[in-house]
Amino acid sequence: MSDCCAGSLLSATVPCSDSVRLVCPHCGRVGKTVSLLTLKHQVKLAHLTAVEAGPFAFCRSPECEVVYFNGTGTGLSLADVRQVPTGKTSANPQLCYCFGFDVEMVRSEIRTTGQCTVPRRIAAEMKAARCACEIRNPQGSCCFANVTAAVKRELATSCTQTVAG
Repeated sequence: MSDCCAGSLLSATVPCSDSVRLVCPHCGRVGKTVSLLTLKHQVKLAHLTAVEAGPFAFCRSPECEVVYFNGTGTGLSLADVRQVPTGKTSANPQLCYCFGFDVEMVRSEIRTTGQCTVPRRIAAEMKAARCACEIRNPQGSCCFANVTAAVKRELATSCTQTVAG
């Protein structure tokens, strides 16, 4: 479970164990186990019965078409889920699924102000127990590490462009 949702009612009722080590049948990378609740909210209606044959894991590989897979070889691809997870697209990826922040919002704020308040704003919402990462984030866990990494990347890119320009 993510730390950000530790104060919510959801976290007390949604067990998610990383004790099962699953390897993606398509790319061979070890995945991160996700809860059945995450899967039910993320997969398209036609695949709801498939997710009951779990446990399932999330494939983090950006090059892999598979999003979720289980130990019996069942894989659910990008076409089988409701939204494209962060890291599986090069377009304008969603960073925070609870509050709607994406990479372009981060870039825009950095261009305008030279800084980014997105992590601070998300932290305030997390502190108020308004997040539901286990449901909304396709990775089934807190997005905060993804957000802060993206902000650092964008700030570094902004600084590099300013120096080069």
